[in-house]
Amino acid sequence: MATDNKETVKETVRSVDAAAVMALLPTRPRLLALGEPTHGEDALLDVRNELFRELVEQEGYRTIAIESDCLAGLLVDEHVTSGTGALGEVVERGISHGWGESAANRELVRWMRAFNEDRPASDRLRFAGFDGPLEITAAASPRQALTALHGYLAAHGDPGLLPCTAGTLDRLLGANERWTEPAAMRDPSRSVGRSAEAGELRLLADELAALLDAQSPHLIATTSPDDWDRARLYGRTALGLLRYHHGMADTSPARLTRLVGVRDQMMAENLLALAARGPVLVHAHNSHLQREKSTMRMGGAPLEWWGAGALVSARLGAEYGFVATALGTIRHRGVDTPPPDTVEGLLYALPEDRCLVDPRRLATALGDTLPAPRESPWFGYAPLNPARLAGADGLVFVKDVTRT
Repeated sequence: MATDNKETVKETVRSVDAAAVMALLPTRPRLLALGEPTHGEDALLDVRNELFRELVEQEGYRTIAIESDCLAGLLVDEHVTSGTGALGEVVERGISHGWGESAANRELVRWMRAFNEDRPASDRLRFAGFDGPLEITAAASPRQALTALHGYLAAHGDPGLLPCTAGTLDRLLGANERWTEPAAMRDPSRSVGRSAEAGELRLLADELAALLDAQSPHLIATTSPDDWDRARLYGRTALGLLRYHHGMADTSPARLTRLVGVRDQMMAENLLALAARGPVLVHAHNSHLQREKSTMRMGGAPLEWWGAGALVSARLGAEYGFVATALGTIRHRGVDTPPPDTVEGLLYALPEDRCLVDPRRLATALGDTLPAPRESPWFGYAPLNPARLAGADGLVFVKDVTRT
């Protein structure tokens, strides 16, 4: 790469800290998202932890949301706000996708609990998962969300307006194994999502969610804000899971596109609900948080859909901020030194182990000399798309991701 391009890159680089991130933004966003290009690397999560600590302490953010099961995350939130449960068990049960084993995630939760010690409830830091109760091989039963929503309305609303009894829900739901059948991800005929029972449950879930809204003045006045927020979460999750299971039973060519779209819709709805409560820091894969359409290949087919970041950005405008992360090497995954004619290669040539880049300034400076896209030798890592540099408010670059 020409020397003038190297100098151009140097001019866009600064240290990775809260002040530098905020300097790239026109105002403090209500929802500030940090993406990552791969999962499961504690070196990247350590960068997240350091940056989020500064943003909490210096900028007043009071919720940290990560790409994890939104219902399981309630356990972690209870721990960090009140000290309930032992750290190890809480992280193992409360962070999904196997990421409860991460030392960096454990450290994040430990620090959040320590931050909250002796703070008034109004100033405590909150934790949230914002993903649905979904895994690559299966989706959860809607039982937990549906029965919790029904229980809340039965206890605090007008029981005479309930569309069904708890026993009816239990009968229609049946065994949880019907819903979590792993084979259903590849074989739509193994999914329960378009059975007569599932269809009736979708109607009942809609009626329960509508009843929650209809009785909101009474429920908000007579129950705690946390109880009300959880009830709304249960309603969103029940409806989202039933839509997802319905999509799993789809036999059309659009099946996988619909599934990834439903997942990101659930994410977006959860993020918007959290943002309504106060300023939020978010961490997830770049593809979930970017403003442009997301793309991937699944089952050999190309997929394209609007991710959670795009959906939230459309609603919040300048109150949504997105900082992407790119990296140089993950040698233990076969990702070696990036070619010098890529964005990652340009950044890798710099002496800093990590840095923050102004991507819009960089894109403008590079002009028509758009760097080549980097190819990934490992399916678990998604390189930066150089054509989308200007779509992010900031870009964190980590030179070498090593095992910790």
